[in-house]
Amino acid sequence: MQPPPRYSGLFARDPRTPDSFWISLRYFNYYRMVLAALFLGITAFYDDALNLGSHRLGLFRAVCAIYLALAVMFHSVLRHLKDLFNTQLTAHLALDVVAITLLMFASGGIRSGLGVMLLVAITGAALVAPRRLAILYAALAAIALLLEQTYWVLRFDAPEANYLQPALLAMGGFAGAGVVSWLAQRVAANESLARERGRALQTQLRVNQLVIADMQDGVLVLDREGRVAQHNPQAQRLLGAGALRGTELARLVPGFAAHWRAWREGEAAAARLETELQGRGLRLRMMATGDAEQPTVLFVEDTTRAREEAQQIKLAALGRLTANIAHEIRNPLSAISHAAELLDEEQRERERGRLTRIIHDNTQRLERLVSNVLQLNRRDRAAAERVPLDTWLPAFVEDFCANESVPPGRIVIEMAQPMAVSFDREHLRQVLWNLLRNGLRHARAEAGSVRIVLNAFGDQVELNVIDNGPGVARSILGQLFEPFFTTDSKGTGLGLYLARELCAANDGALEYVDDMQGAHFRVLCREAQSP
Repeated sequence: MQPPPRYSGLFARDPRTPDSFWISLRYFNYYRMVLAALFLGITAFYDDALNLGSHRLGLFRAVCAIYLALAVMFHSVLRHLKDLFNTQLTAHLALDVVAITLLMFASGGIRSGLGVMLLVAITGAALVAPRRLAILYAALAAIALLLEQTYWVLRFDAPEANYLQPALLAMGGFAGAGVVSWLAQRVAANESLARERGRALQTQLRVNQLVIADMQDGVLVLDREGRVAQHNPQAQRLLGAGALRGTELARLVPGFAAHWRAWREGEAAAARLETELQGRGLRLRMMATGDAEQPTVLFVEDTTRAREEAQQIKLAALGRLTANIAHEIRNPLSAISHAAELLDEEQRERERGRLTRIIHDNTQRLERLVSNVLQLNRRDRAAAERVPLDTWLPAFVEDFCANESVPPGRIVIEMAQPMAVSFDREHLRQVLWNLLRNGLRHARAEAGSVRIVLNAFGDQVELNVIDNGPGVARSILGQLFEPFFTTDSKGTGLGLYLARELCAANDGALEYVDDMQGAHFRVLCREAQSP
């Protein structure tokens, strides 16, 4: 099997040929038709008075007529066959080289000056041809010039020194083809990049238009005078206006004029405005797109809708909480009711004592549940104050050990330096009480089984509660802070959930750190400044 020709791809079909190349080839063919018609007309009126056809006038006129006819044929092909660009371009250049060489010969050779027309043809072709074809065209023109001059030397004994002019023209053809082809490739690459970026920009614009049109918030673009230049449909609905384009927004929104003036003067605080319009709460937020001369983007948010959605979320959460509370209360109540019925029938003191303890334990469980629910209600009333941990924490641990009947040595405080946090004292007490109770329940019964480790980083204080128990199973890590989730049969499942909510109410956070064998809970608090 024979290998394909080395440059077979130059003349293959290429659907990626830009339309601008076909347009350039068409206009260059117009130039060819005008040139042939001009030469033919000049020789028809002036014969060889202008040195055109001075050697053989008949040949000159015949070549001009054929040149014009073929140019017209090429024009028809270009209109009906938009394919094989390089093949058509090569046919055009071959015609130019042959025709101009014959015209030059009929006009007396190189001294006629028509050889310059070959440079025009080569340069024009190099604008749209691959670099290899451009060099090929220059080589064909150089061969034609040298052959024409050789004919004059051999046939008419022309001086051999006349080879200088054809050689200079050939060198100019190669130089022009190389430089113009390189510049044309740079232009074509830039054009392709610009076209690609233009398509990407158009796609991005369509996406932006779809997103902005479908936004729940209104978006407006204001010019320097506060007039609406652009807007999305939602802005029109929120403002309750007809045509917005060109309207001064200050006429539609109460209090906007003062905020707009302050915003234009550089006051950042004036970028936000909350107002009411036609019974609907609106929040306006302005953003600059550049310097003061650029337009301003204004976002309009329906706060009434946001409040309604928040209310719906709260009601849904309240419904789930109520259902869980009812479920949690039902079990202790059933146990109390059943124990009370048995207590009426039981005569032995030992059994009566056991049933009494059941009633007492379940009553305490209900009390803890009610207390936790009340704590949830009080989370929004946090009164943060400066709590010096170096004095408050030891007193708290002593109180905890006394109330929970825990040996003091089981809880160890590790504090490198005195530090204070900004926290509601009662909330901090509740959080640590829950964490210590959980830690002691799972830790080993030995000294130092639960550690309270304090660290300070920047403006934050880390309060770590670490025990030496088995830790939290990975299978339940995702449910650790969910309300009413517990692994203790006597627990309410609100301890960790309540602790995290109280930390959030004090601008802090509670998280579980899975970095050791035991359980490790970390409370992040804001460090309080010295008084």
